[in-house]
Amino acid sequence: MKKLSLTLVSFIIIFLFILTFCYADEKNIIKGKAIIIDGDTIKINGKKIRFGGIDAPESYYMGTKQTCTQDNKEVFCGKISKDKLIEKIGNNYVNCKIEKNKDKYKRSVGECFIKEESLSVFMVRNGYAFDWPYYSRGKFSNDQEYAKMNKLGLWNMKFEYPWIWKKKVREKK
Repeated sequence: MKKLSLTLVSFIIIFLFILTFCYADEKNIIKGKAIIIDGDTIKINGKKIRFGGIDAPESYYMGTKQTCTQDNKEVFCGKISKDKLIEKIGNNYVNCKIEKNKDKYKRSVGECFIKEESLSVFMVRNGYAFDWPYYSRGKFSNDQEYAKMNKLGLWNMKFEYPWIWKKKVREKK
């Protein structure tokens, strides 16, 4: 009887541990249909999610749209980046693994996926967003090097990294 009680208690403890672990993991996941805000920001179920470690050109920042130069013509590269993410996500459900801390704008920060494909990797590898070393610790640097070497996306234009462009906009205000 004592052995049966000990076995039963052990199973209960293991079950509760697994349940707690699964619940903790589920709290860090946001999934559903996405509304695209920018080339590195989406909204799911009313929650804004900023892709961690990357930065995309701004479609609208402090009243200004980021531009790039292509064939001696100014283009709205923030819109180009946003449109590429809209095209990629399409009608698919998105799963985001959320980091513990929010960004300075109180947005959740995470890496988002369609099936098993990282949207951050997709955006950087195709040249529509950039590895932001300050936050990424080089996580997406190989993808960026691939896009740069192959002149993909924004790498066939003249541009400023979004974090540099935003700093200049803030200094003007």
